[in-house]
Amino acid sequence: MKIVEQIKQPIGFEMDLFEQKFQLSMSSKVALLNRITHYIVNRKGKQMRPMFVFLVAKMVSKGEVSERTYRGASVIELIHTATLVHDDVVDDSNRRRGFFSVNALWKNKIAVLVGDFLLSKGLLLSIDNNDFDLLKIISIAVREMSEGELLQIEKARQLDITEAVYYDIIRQKTATLIAACCSLGAASVQPNSHHVETMRYFGELIGMAFQIKDDLFDYGDAQIGKPTGIDIKEQKMTLPLIYVLNKAPKKEKRWLINSIKNHNKDTKRVKEVINFVKDNGGLDYAISKMKTFQKQALSLLSDYPNSEFKNALELMVNYVIDRKK
Repeated sequence: MKIVEQIKQPIGFEMDLFEQKFQLSMSSKVALLNRITHYIVNRKGKQMRPMFVFLVAKMVSKGEVSERTYRGASVIELIHTATLVHDDVVDDSNRRRGFFSVNALWKNKIAVLVGDFLLSKGLLLSIDNNDFDLLKIISIAVREMSEGELLQIEKARQLDITEAVYYDIIRQKTATLIAACCSLGAASVQPNSHHVETMRYFGELIGMAFQIKDDLFDYGDAQIGKPTGIDIKEQKMTLPLIYVLNKAPKKEKRWLINSIKNHNKDTKRVKEVINFVKDNGGLDYAISKMKTFQKQALSLLSDYPNSEFKNALELMVNYVIDRKK
């Protein structure tokens, strides 16, 4: 059995029912919108985020979920989908998970409006049901994600990212949404309990490990849907590069910065940078940091009694850093 199917097994019923509820939550009176949202739903990914919501909810409440859990999972998926649609416009990307992106098929103007529609649907789903605690969790996540993206753009211009700033960026940009999934799951069944903050931190740690793993793919040769060296071409400062930059002698440091600033479209030069980072321990350092976040996440789970939901979450934590794409 594939690992994702193993993780999904204890929440198979909930995920099937969620699919139906999620599709309903996207419905509109506008035919064009329904056509686009139908296209989006049929090209969904692994749905890791709703899986986090249901697994955490069931772990902290001894197997129970509520209507709030389904709404929380729908809200997170609506908001996440909205950010992906907007991201493709921002990045001028024509592909998403191997398929044409919304902006490639329907142009930027429509894609931005569809993203806005999904965002408002998510917010209204919470407001209409008085889930204000869940709405607060998701609204904070949206704010953090926007700030993280803008901080990354600001720092990429100056190439002066320290390791601490890098962690701030990935905490906001990536980890905050997984943190929101986990705290939503806990809040949906145990509102105002200590589980809400514990699970938020658990999700944050997984998100940090997840993003470092993504950064490592830029240095690998695996077929993962993005060509290697793309972060360097886009002047994104990732952990392996930051580590090597900070410890390189002045001459090499100047060469690295010059390569990223002025030769980032030169394939041969990008390969040289990748090899330099590999040879100077950048990847080993990033892997050790990723494993530290993984261990911290697993240690938070150790306080919970054994259950199939806890086991699935442990599998999920390990999958995040063992995945091949």
